[in-house]
Amino acid sequence: MKLIETKPISMSEAKEAMLKKEKDGELNYEQKLALEHLKNFTKISEKDAKKLEESISAIVKLSPETLVQILNLMPKNPDELRLLFAKEKFSLKEEELKKILELIEKYL
Repeated sequence: MKLIETKPISMSEAKEAMLKKEKDGELNYEQKLALEHLKNFTKISEKDAKKLEESISAIVKLSPETLVQILNLMPKNPDELRLLFAKEKFSLKEEELKKILELIEKYL
């Protein structure tokens, strides 16, 4: 198997991909465990995750990794959200934090 591309995806996207593979009967033991984890801890649907991703991207340009972490963790307060920006070379303004948290709240 040759690796062609890597990109971060949200847990909801991973869950949908794993469910498709499960229907085809192609899951091994580790994949079944991963799917169970995704079923238990994915907080929003893939469709909602895409909408939220687009909405957040309209507010501020983020790295794909940070954006995926926001979608996976769905922070509930400014402090949780700030933690996700620790690796970024910039920090968000208070109004940007509030807008992102308001968007997240709509999908929870």
